[in-house]
Amino acid sequence: MRPGNSRYPISWPAARKLTCCASDLHCRAPNLTQKRNMDLYEKIRALPTQPGVYLYKNAEGEVIYVGKANNLRARVRSYLLDASQANAKTGSLMREAVDIEYILVANEHEALALENNLIKQRKPRFNILLRDDKTYPYVKLTLADRFPKVFVTRRLRKDGSAYYGPYFPGNLAYRVVELIHRSFLLPSCKVDLSRYHPRACLQYYIHRCLGPCVEGLTTPDAYKQAVRDAQLFLEGRHAELERTLTSRMMAAAEAEQFEAAARLRDQLSTVHQLQEKQRIATAELNDDADVFGYHFEDDSLAVNLFHVRNGKIVDRREFFWEDLPSLTEAIGDSEQGSEIRAQQEKAGAPRPDSGTWDSTTSSQPVFHAGVVFSALLKQLYIDQQYVPRSILVPVDFDDRETLAALLTERTGHKIEIAVPQRGDKKSLVDLAAQNAHQSYTQRFRVLEPSRKAIQEALADTLMLPELPRRIECFDISHIQGAETVASLVVWEDGKMNKSAYRKFKVKTVAGVDDFASMREVVQRRYRRIRDLAGDLSNSQTPGPLQTPGPARSIKTAPSRQEVSGHDFSRAIEAKEEAGALAPEGRSSKEPTTMPSLILVDGGLGQLHAAADALESLGFTSQPLASIAKREEVIYLYGNESEPIVLDRRSPVLHLVQLIRDESHRFAIGYHRQRRAMRDRDSELLNIPGVGVQTRQRLLTHFGSLRDVQQATAESLAAVVSRKTAETIWQHFHMTQPADQPST
Repeated sequence: MRPGNSRYPISWPAARKLTCCASDLHCRAPNLTQKRNMDLYEKIRALPTQPGVYLYKNAEGEVIYVGKANNLRARVRSYLLDASQANAKTGSLMREAVDIEYILVANEHEALALENNLIKQRKPRFNILLRDDKTYPYVKLTLADRFPKVFVTRRLRKDGSAYYGPYFPGNLAYRVVELIHRSFLLPSCKVDLSRYHPRACLQYYIHRCLGPCVEGLTTPDAYKQAVRDAQLFLEGRHAELERTLTSRMMAAAEAEQFEAAARLRDQLSTVHQLQEKQRIATAELNDDADVFGYHFEDDSLAVNLFHVRNGKIVDRREFFWEDLPSLTEAIGDSEQGSEIRAQQEKAGAPRPDSGTWDSTTSSQPVFHAGVVFSALLKQLYIDQQYVPRSILVPVDFDDRETLAALLTERTGHKIEIAVPQRGDKKSLVDLAAQNAHQSYTQRFRVLEPSRKAIQEALADTLMLPELPRRIECFDISHIQGAETVASLVVWEDGKMNKSAYRKFKVKTVAGVDDFASMREVVQRRYRRIRDLAGDLSNSQTPGPLQTPGPARSIKTAPSRQEVSGHDFSRAIEAKEEAGALAPEGRSSKEPTTMPSLILVDGGLGQLHAAADALESLGFTSQPLASIAKREEVIYLYGNESEPIVLDRRSPVLHLVQLIRDESHRFAIGYHRQRRAMRDRDSELLNIPGVGVQTRQRLLTHFGSLRDVQQATAESLAAVVSRKTAETIWQHFHMTQPADQPST
């Protein structure tokens, strides 16, 4: 069994696919439904009795359900029973299904794995899908590159790179990468290292990178040795790394290369510290487990997953599903109902708060939690490289032992999926259930999460190296390329900082070109920080992006007296030449650091335009993302192939939408302001005989367009000729609306 099949993620040598197609499905005869059902039922009755996976399809040919069975015929025929079709989910499924496909496999393990792959690939709407696509981060070393880099990633690909992890909690991966930056000087930037560049970025000058982007700053052998050291460090081969570093340090000292020897000494000190921490950890309880708990109420479900590592809870994960009436079923005093109730009470499943659990009634809704956990555990663990030895669940499910055997076979060590009944493990399951209840309340009863919780969720979702304190968002606004402007809004410490908003008039772009406009605006915004960082590097070594606030441009805005004649367009443009405009009456204090995240309104084009601007300024490690309109998809620069689709209830999505919508509002407001100024200035130019110089004399004399409109012909004649004055007066006073009755 090897991956590689073009249609299914796993190739099954012993499998053979038998497809039955309904005949003339698009016929509109009156007996279509009856004929279709007869065709489907005949196919079901002809299924083989071997293990396999079955796929129900609707009239459009879409896969709407995927299931597995040890005996295909017996399992699929059970859908035809009246008792099965009384269930909401099964009844709806069979009303929509018009065709069925199946794949025969050798055993139940293969059926389990293939079912999981097909569910992830096809996403059938009648299956329970893992909506939360979160995976824990890995450290990626791009060994296939000419100069390998080190990244944090959540996707494992067969691209020749080495992956290390997963790391719990998620920010541990970022701390490891930061340690590699400081100790081994391997970069994480997005700079193209397949060619040389004219200058190095700031990371080289603050000793976080060897500078492979510039010819002569390092050698391929030196870089290769740094990559080798980083590999030993990530693989945990600290003793071997210590011997290598000690040998090279002594050799560098004997050659009187004291700077290189000092750097190797610092790396050796880091390795010693890690070894001490490792000895302490191994002396503690070495017990890894994943613990599940759930809360179900009003057809909505919350599941909590605790990651226990070395006997300590190191992280928590949440899952949510809505509108799950198909998982509840009215079961009375039948033998099946008694068994289900006894199983749930024995497992300690939390009773819903809605009062639907009533032991005194003869018929009550029962939630089939085992169906959920069967689907959830398959989607979580089958494709994972690391699986803890113990998985604790609150309820039993049909293929629990089969799944444990499959995971044991794939990981090479024994995996236990247990339903604890008492003791410490049962207490952990109860604790997870209590937290699931709290998660349900916060999610479905609309309790506002704390600012720190949102910051942590945002940092985790967008893979930020630290909690975001300041987010700057850009948007472009124009009408068919006319009066193109841009806005910058700032979210800082949990709220919008309106005093930090900025307006930009796009100067170098003609016509409709949002990408070039975004590139210009981002470049103008952050050029000052780059320039000041360059000035500081000549006098002292600055910290990473901790450059003081940028100085204002030398050229200042003209005074009120200099803006004569009330030429508002010229006044605005003169101010913008001095820099971006701050909102009226607000302080124009600039930030002293780069933001935690730069967000742009748009898709991949706007994202790459902003990235080009930042790279041209030397900011190669700046977190950057974009949010596309309508689809509400977030693209993270460097991981564009893995767009982030958040749940519509996600607080992270709400925050990003809030910032994006504010930037859109601010940009549209500024665009309307400039358009009104343009129209106001051009009003006089529409009058025959009035040119630019005449308009200027009129505005200078009267002070405003309104005063010109209210002036008499005699007053106007004092500035212009009598004939032009009469023309101007008639333009403003003799024209009346067509629907106004004459007097």
